[in-house]
Amino acid sequence: MSDSPVSQHNQSGASKSPEQNPSNEQKTQMEQAYRELQRKMRIAKLGEDIKHKILVLSGKGGVGKSTVATGLAISLAIKGMKVGLMDIDITGPNIPKMLGLDNTDLTVENEQIYPAIGPHGVKVISMAFLIEDPDKPVIWRGPIKLGAIQQFIGDVAWGKLDALIVDFPPGTSDEPLTVSQHLPGIDGVVIVTTPQEVALLDSRKSINFAKTLSVPVLGVVENMSGYSIKGKGSPNSIVSLIGPEGTPIECKCDEEGNWSMILDLFKKGGGLLAANELEVPYLGSLPFDPGIVRGGDDGVHRIVAEPEGDTAKAFDIIVENILNSLDGDSTNTLKII
Repeated sequence: MSDSPVSQHNQSGASKSPEQNPSNEQKTQMEQAYRELQRKMRIAKLGEDIKHKILVLSGKGGVGKSTVATGLAISLAIKGMKVGLMDIDITGPNIPKMLGLDNTDLTVENEQIYPAIGPHGVKVISMAFLIEDPDKPVIWRGPIKLGAIQQFIGDVAWGKLDALIVDFPPGTSDEPLTVSQHLPGIDGVVIVTTPQEVALLDSRKSINFAKTLSVPVLGVVENMSGYSIKGKGSPNSIVSLIGPEGTPIECKCDEEGNWSMILDLFKKGGGLLAANELEVPYLGSLPFDPGIVRGGDDGVHRIVAEPEGDTAKAFDIIVENILNSLDGDSTNTLKII
């Protein structure tokens, strides 16, 4: 019987070791493991580098969630804060278009993606930047979508931020769950709804979903709350109008003849009703503003186009309420006005 490899080694005092150089497959696995380790380290550091992380959700589409997310980011930036905006809607990313960044090319250095720079220095990342054909649908499921979200969180060079706003697709899908599991130190969720009472049902789903994720609810924002109209008449006179559904409305002019009123186009009170019934804060309402639609198409947000307008003022109130909630209604360096 021939000697075993062990006996041969003992007899000769030396052995022929197997090939020590790793195979290409092993090299690839090692590189992937190293990149994943780096990503986990960067994600862990986000808890230190980004002071506040705010998620924006809605129970259904069409309520202006992305408009609210962009408005919150710009309003915070106007206050002097360093802000990031993450568009996590993988299949329908619209934020770059809304901010005039849809033709922007991103920079990649040292395996990190550098965000695009939007109005007032807001750093923006979106799947829209990575899609070659915007008309081609993105049909991703499960692990592929999970991997993309992990890259958005761990491979983007945000730098130090005062706040990161995360905009999600409508409904209660996988994206909020994935972000809540990988983004450290989430401060809370802002729920966007509309004035109709039916919005209560959708808001309830979003709020319960946030509770399932163990993420605090910062409050409810009612979008498209009312349409502001203004005019001029005789000083101290009464102006008569016919409102929605033929309802007669009267408004008194001031001493200079100016008058203004709010028309409730979609009923009113759904957001406040939802907040009260579900025992969460009501952050405020945003007017029905056709300029928001035009701004979204033109790539100029309403706050940027008209910084002293009603929409900008409404966003400012909502942002103040969010900051007060984050700060425990105490003085804080973030409240720079």
